[in-house]
Amino acid sequence: MKSINTEQKTKTTRDKLLAKGFNFTYFTSLYTTKTGRVYYFVYDQGYLPLEDDYYAIVKRD
Repeated sequence: MKSINTEQKTKTTRDKLLAKGFNFTYFTSLYTTKTGRVYYFVYDQGYLPLEDDYYAIVKRD
């Protein structure tokens, strides 16, 4: 995810993540927001599933 998320956050598609070899079944932690949205983290990089196969990618400090 680091190669896609060069800033603190970005938006990308599922296809772009898969093309980089991303494994959606592997994550190291979860973060649930107050509104019930779930971020899946792989160490300091996390993703949030959005609509239409888009994902928000964030970096945790």
